[in-house]
Amino acid sequence: MPLAPEFAPGTVWLVGAGPGDPDLLTRKAMRLIEAADIVFHDALIGPGVLGLIPAGTERVSVGKRSGRHSKDQGTINDLLLTAARDGRRVLRLKGGDPSIFGRSGEEIDHLTTCGILVHVCPGITAASAAAASSAASLTLRGVARSLTFVTAHTRAGEAIDLDWSALAAPQATLAVYMGRAAAGTIAAGLIGAGRDPATPVLIVVNASLPDERTVRGQLTALAFLVETISDDDPTLLLIGEAVSTSARNRTQHIKQSVAETISASIASMNW
Repeated sequence: MPLAPEFAPGTVWLVGAGPGDPDLLTRKAMRLIEAADIVFHDALIGPGVLGLIPAGTERVSVGKRSGRHSKDQGTINDLLLTAARDGRRVLRLKGGDPSIFGRSGEEIDHLTTCGILVHVCPGITAASAAAASSAASLTLRGVARSLTFVTAHTRAGEAIDLDWSALAAPQATLAVYMGRAAAGTIAAGLIGAGRDPATPVLIVVNASLPDERTVRGQLTALAFLVETISDDDPTLLLIGEAVSTSARNRTQHIKQSVAETISASIASMNW
């Protein structure tokens, strides 16, 4: 594959690696990976994606896992800056999409302030992959009119500070990233703000990977449902009527009922 023409020496690309399946990488991401001189990658980048990095390209793991940070953000910022100032084609490979809980803003601000040109290549975020793998929908006409992404990850010792009233809206889907450890708090907060305890939940572990697994249940049982999931397993929580297996059937029934009502009204008219 030829060098990416937009990847000049001394520049940095933040690239979304998607949810883990290398087949879900964009063609642009593939081209940039091939062109990079050095790749700084997250801990959650799977072997399938890492295997696409050419053998002669330097790799640096700067990943963060729950409670175990190999590099703090300030150090990562400086590593990217040093590599770019050395005239290298620097690729920062991030899980999912760089702009969704990827701390890309901090890296962009640091680099641009120091005069380094930065570009972003988007990737498929975990919520999209989780819904696709489960044949679920994140939005659904007449059932889920909005979609909200939130993260349950906080700094050590900090409590989760979310607007539960806004998140508990009935006709909405909630995608919670890094929510396994806080599942009980999330359920209690939503139910306390008025969300129906019977609201469907879909838990997806290792979305898009060969060892992916899903757990379905209700909001009131969310804390119990995540007990079998390891701290190290990337876990996404989808909460809302749209992720129910019967949601599409209900929507189809609504459409059919509306059509029947219209037909009956037309038939009763006196022409």
